[in-house]
Amino acid sequence: MPVTVKAVETKKELRAFVKFPLELYKDCPYYVPSIFSDELLTLDPSRNPMGKYSKSRLFLAYQDGRIVGRTAAIINEIANRDWNHQEVRFGWTDFIDDKAVSRALLEAVIGFGREHGMKTVTGPLGFTDSDNEGCVIEGFDDISSFCLKYNYPYYGEHFEALGMGKVNDWLEFRIYVPDQVPEKVTRAAQLVAARYQLHIRKISKRQVKKEHYGRKIFDLVNRTYSGLFDYTVLPTDVIDQYVDTYLGLLDFNYVTLVEDKDGKLVGMAVTMPSIARAAQKSRGYLFPFGWWHFAKALYLKHEEAIELMLIGVDPEYQNKGVHALIFQDLISGLIKGGFKYGESNAEMETNVKVQNIWNGYQKEFKRRRRVFSKEI
Repeated sequence: MPVTVKAVETKKELRAFVKFPLELYKDCPYYVPSIFSDELLTLDPSRNPMGKYSKSRLFLAYQDGRIVGRTAAIINEIANRDWNHQEVRFGWTDFIDDKAVSRALLEAVIGFGREHGMKTVTGPLGFTDSDNEGCVIEGFDDISSFCLKYNYPYYGEHFEALGMGKVNDWLEFRIYVPDQVPEKVTRAAQLVAARYQLHIRKISKRQVKKEHYGRKIFDLVNRTYSGLFDYTVLPTDVIDQYVDTYLGLLDFNYVTLVEDKDGKLVGMAVTMPSIARAAQKSRGYLFPFGWWHFAKALYLKHEEAIELMLIGVDPEYQNKGVHALIFQDLISGLIKGGFKYGESNAEMETNVKVQNIWNGYQKEFKRRRRVFSKEI
């Protein structure tokens, strides 16, 4: 059956673009939808501040008048400048198991890239590293975390059939919360705090904006992750929107910050009670009643899992044991909160420093995801 690909031009088509995975994954117990309103904001260049630093176009694929696939073509001008490449990204890429559909979608992305002089096509990637990245290629029989999206096993097969090869893999782990803070962690935390004059700082939601802790957290994210694969250093206006959109959701009992004697933020663990089941129950909609599922999971009766969204240490303090100080506070809070395990964020397979952090804890491998690329 012939495939037709059309650029998204209307609000109705944008809503259809965002809703498509709900139909594609309606019978999949592992898929966790994104929040519908957040997706609409992110994918609208007039509302997403990254629209000033990128070019993008959304595409829908149709067969016999029915939507059978979607993708976003993105030219991230910050990353292209900082990494000295000419890359068009594809993201938000979902399709039925029909290679004619995936081929048509990729050709649309390549065409957009060529219009703007790009030399390679790479993905799945988003506007920034806070968007969904990577195609799951291993670990298909477990529910996704909210922050990291699931996809069917055939996706990777399609990308390989389209002549794309691996450029980067990420690993995900499940780390079990110990019954008590390990004694060696407590001892190390005390030594590190004394040696480098560091202290734990707990904050409230009010302080996130009033004392600019939102910006401080994302400034530390920029310093910590700037050397990782294709990382996009976040401009201030993008940071401010992320603060408004995401940090307001957090229960700050599960956010651990480390400061030096001058109040400079040098380490952090930003975690959140899992809202994966809540997202499934609400199908990603906050209204009219979905907000209750999210509020319940975040503040009233949380799941057994905590999502380890961001853990980082300023490069100046890496390899000095600051993680012990972070984990002493974090683990204490997780034990008190009754959490059984944490879902790690995606960690680059080559980032041995991060993976070594979990060696002292019971853990299990959960999932591998991959970014593919080819010249155009």
